[in-house]
Amino acid sequence: MTGDSVPLPKAALAADSCTMVVFGASGDLTHRKLIPSLYHLAAQKLLPDSFSFLGIARRPMSDDEFRRKALEGIEKSVGKPLQPAVISWLSERLHYLAADFSDPASFGRLNIRGNVLFYLATAPEFFSPIARGLGDAGLLREERGTWRRVIVEKPFGLDLESAKCLNADLRSVMGERQIYRIDHYLGKETVQNILVFRFANGMFEPIWNHRFVDHIQITAAEELGVGSRGGYFDKIGVLRDMVPNHLFQLLSLTTMEPPISLSADGVRDKQVELLRSLAPLDAAAVGRDIVRGQYASGTVEGDPVTGYLDEEAIDKKSRTETFAALKLSIDNWRWAGVPFYLRTGKRLPMRSTEIVVQFRAAPFHMFRDTPVSAMTANQLIIRIQPREGIALEFCAKIPGPSVNIGSVEMNFDYHDYFGQNPSTGYERLLYDAMTGDATLFQRADMVEAAWAAVAPIQDAWAKSPDTIPQYSAGSWGPDAGEDLLRRDGRRWRECRG
Repeated sequence: MTGDSVPLPKAALAADSCTMVVFGASGDLTHRKLIPSLYHLAAQKLLPDSFSFLGIARRPMSDDEFRRKALEGIEKSVGKPLQPAVISWLSERLHYLAADFSDPASFGRLNIRGNVLFYLATAPEFFSPIARGLGDAGLLREERGTWRRVIVEKPFGLDLESAKCLNADLRSVMGERQIYRIDHYLGKETVQNILVFRFANGMFEPIWNHRFVDHIQITAAEELGVGSRGGYFDKIGVLRDMVPNHLFQLLSLTTMEPPISLSADGVRDKQVELLRSLAPLDAAAVGRDIVRGQYASGTVEGDPVTGYLDEEAIDKKSRTETFAALKLSIDNWRWAGVPFYLRTGKRLPMRSTEIVVQFRAAPFHMFRDTPVSAMTANQLIIRIQPREGIALEFCAKIPGPSVNIGSVEMNFDYHDYFGQNPSTGYERLLYDAMTGDATLFQRADMVEAAWAAVAPIQDAWAKSPDTIPQYSAGSWGPDAGEDLLRRDGRRWRECRG
């Protein structure tokens, strides 16, 4: 089938009239993701005509200089001829203010009326001070039917205690419904499609349980190293950077119970319920079921690369992990006895994020008198990146006089079927924040439930010996990561990018 047969989607309405204020606007996120996303929204006529943008950072810069930098970011991101009318429309709405976040007087200069979307695109240590500054200046008060919302970038804390403190700081100056904790993974079409795939198709949900599912794998692999983020990453590690947010978001959407509705709280209630159902880990379970590693030198995509300890701004004695693999279980009726394998890492062979649902193998006895020697289990593969889509692998007879079975694949690709809409992954999230739909944003209890699940891992690793297993850059991590499945008679599905 081609995209010509797809019915046109219902047209979305332009967002509410609002001003978007970005703290940390001189940084990479603003010019590589946020402003290009606004360009795409403007091109689709999803921004109100009264929209305005104010960038705030410490660096002195004129409006014209900020606009030139914004245009460079759009050109790099879009990668094709731009629409002059859209560029002109957006540029005249971009403004810049040099201000010190630590100075209360800076917030007094923000005389903004009407609806305002504040975006904290700063280092995490500024989240609480900026929120307090906005609250003290009265900028978070919602009066005369207007709204004030705050988007907070990850990380939402570094452990359970710091996450609780951050949530308390935010809620001391605004209501939970005003807080939008953003995870750009949820801007991916395929992630959003998980709910539709599960609950709008009657053929899948009846087999989405321990009776039919053997296990589930979630992989989030990167071929890149830490690059210029070495100083930041060395304090965080891949467990904190990826597991409580990205991987647990994918896990919860894939395994949660049906919500009573697709309202924001309806969906998030079930995600929290799922995260709280993760079986607790003790020290023995961490040692047995959790693997970490750190990349050494190697070859990625044919090019030699340095090891983690030789990267810029990395402590030569660093024990920070760049790879983590977890075997988890969920203590509820639906998933009793089903293992969940999660892995994420840097300097792996390719960039790939996917969810693999492997079903239980069919009985083999009826094929014993045929040339068939083995049967592969059915797999459902949900590809998140780089090419979004869904595939189903199943067995079929190979043409010929004998009964021989081969594995075949039915493949749905978003690009081939629906065409490619230009996207940074932030468009949907910014639009939802402007329209007040918090479904794809994390709630305080979700954040704390996720950190509670990984807290035993953090505690055990903090008490472990100084050594950390090494793996060659360009491999799929340390051998222990493969052993995590091998000892259960399973193996990781080979990612195809």
